Formats: sequence, C-alpha cells, structure tokens
Amino acid sequence: MAEEAGDEVMVNKAGITELHNAMHERLDLLLRHIATVPDELRHKPTSGFGHPSIWKQLVHILTCEEGWVHDLQNKTFAGWHAEDCPTMADLHIAKERIRGATQTYLGNLTEEQLNTTLTERPVDWGGELRSPAFILLHVITHAFHHKGQVVAMLRIHGHPAPDTDLQPV
Repeated sequence: MAEEAGDEVMVNKAGITELHNAMHERLDLLLRHIATVPDELRHKPTSGFGHPSIWKQLVHILTCEEGWVHDLQNKTFAGWHAEDCPTMADLHIAKERIRGATQTYLGNLTEEQLNTTLTERPVDWGGELRSPAFILLHVITHAFHHKGQVVAMLRIHGHPAPDTDLQPV
C-alpha cells in the first residue's frame, strides 16, 4: 500500500481503494444485522455516546465521508441528518451513492495528487491542510471508530453484532 519516496511514505490508490472497499463491506455486514433489530431500537437514545442512537451514528459515518470528499474537491456541502434518511432502504441508497462518489474521486486522482498536501484551503475545511491520502485514511478510521460504537450500542441493547472488524477472525 505504501512506497518510500525520500523521507515520505506514499500511499497508493490501490491500497486506499482496497481499504475503502473493505470498510464499506464491513458496514454492509453491520447494516444487514441492524436490519434484523426492531426499528425503535435503531432510534433509541443510548447514554454515553456523542451521537446518541444507532441511527444517528450511522448517518454520522456517511455524512462525514461525503463531507470530507466534498471538502477535498473544494465543494460546499450542506450536509444532511437522520431525518433526511428515515428507512434502511434510504440509508443503503445514501451509502452506495457516497461510496461511489468517493471511489470516483479517488479514481480521478494521480498517485502524486493523492499524496500531495493541499495548498489552498477549501471553503469548508477544518484543521490542518492534509493530503487526500491522509483524509481518505481518516474517513476509513473514522468509520471504524463509529462502527465500533454502534456495535457497543447493539450489545447494550441485547442485539450483539457479528464480527465486523477489518480482519475478521
């Protein structure tokens, strides 16, 4: 996934693509499980989590991916909320749309563009300027962080999820 280039580690498109696809496959596994639990449980607040329901966690994962990819392209992003995606079918449609948009963006980059720190601050950017590779890795780790919170919520509510780790054992 990485090549040495002087003192820098360069991430290649194939590696980021593989990790992004694996992340979405693991989300798909989790969504299949969530489809089997009662709808009221998906929306039930659980104390101790920044996004207090399973549904809000899932929407957060997807809106962040979409928002960061918009930012990388210097496109404004109005965002959306749980109310904008009321059913499992709506969530699946949004997820596949976002997955496809990220893959299209990644496919249009050269290896050099992927690994070059942005030089101009995009309109909605927050934080230090980074390379698209860094931000896409952030999208992946962010999704796994919140996916783990969803798994914890499911356990709390008596509906433990199957193994959704990147490397299941």
